[in-house]
Amino acid sequence: MSSHRGARLFSAVLPLVAANLLWAGQGIAVKLLTGRLGSLAIALLPLYFITILGLGILIIRGRTATPFRLAWKLRREFFLVGICGQLMAQVGMTLGVSWSTASNAAILSLLIPIFGALIAVWLLHERLTAFRVGALLLGLAGVSLLSPLHRSTAPGTQTHELAGNLLIALGCLGSAFYNVYSKRLLEYFSGIEVLFFSYLSTTGFSLPVLFIFDPHCLSDLAHLRFAQWAAFAYLAIFLYGVSMVLFLRALETVDVVVASASLYLMPIFGVALAFSILGERLAPRAILGSAIVLVATAVLFRSDYAF
Repeated sequence: MSSHRGARLFSAVLPLVAANLLWAGQGIAVKLLTGRLGSLAIALLPLYFITILGLGILIIRGRTATPFRLAWKLRREFFLVGICGQLMAQVGMTLGVSWSTASNAAILSLLIPIFGALIAVWLLHERLTAFRVGALLLGLAGVSLLSPLHRSTAPGTQTHELAGNLLIALGCLGSAFYNVYSKRLLEYFSGIEVLFFSYLSTTGFSLPVLFIFDPHCLSDLAHLRFAQWAAFAYLAIFLYGVSMVLFLRALETVDVVVASASLYLMPIFGVALAFSILGERLAPRAILGSAIVLVATAVLFRSDYAF
């Protein structure tokens, strides 16, 4: 019996850890593309690419007629999760990072578990026990120690950075909503199907908007260098594709509240990447904060699988 619990715990934890590690690289990739592509293009062009790739995968797998018919019946749900979830998450995060810092994005992502827990209680009627609240707050405390928000001292930039941080927070709200609402759609679709149809609705709504505000976005791709192409491919394949498939697979096993708590790992990875690659400042309290986050996440998972 204990081996069965251990196997279930491992099958849930491993995809979540991998997904958070992949998500943590978003700020780095966005920074590498900033100045080469517009903010909207950075947010949306990789999503269009993975949507086309997802269509190819579904066609190869066969039996596409039934999911398409069902998705059409649930088109309002996919429109909602695509626009209010995925589009708001990616545009808010990408615009925010381009105006703020990758470290700030990593730290502000601590809002996603809080938003996710509240939305899950509202939409899915999941249990928000005192123990779960305590674990979430402990993780929140750990992330607050991990690194304080970086504030620019250059004149005239603080307002711009504040707007970026607000957009990042809006993106966190969109991400939390997408995670929770996808849990409902997993009752009818596989993880890849949920991902594809939500991206398809996002593409249909955002494509005209992108070409109105950034009509030269496709021609700008020709000026990308190898590092920028690598960042673009990372966003398309690993951020929008692999990480989301891993997270949705974990959602089939655990509650959204528990899965959301794992997102406290993302600031650890994000700040470490921003420090090592971009040279952004890492506070000395990072080790203590990281330890608290890891303890809170482990305790929450062990408690939920102690049956």
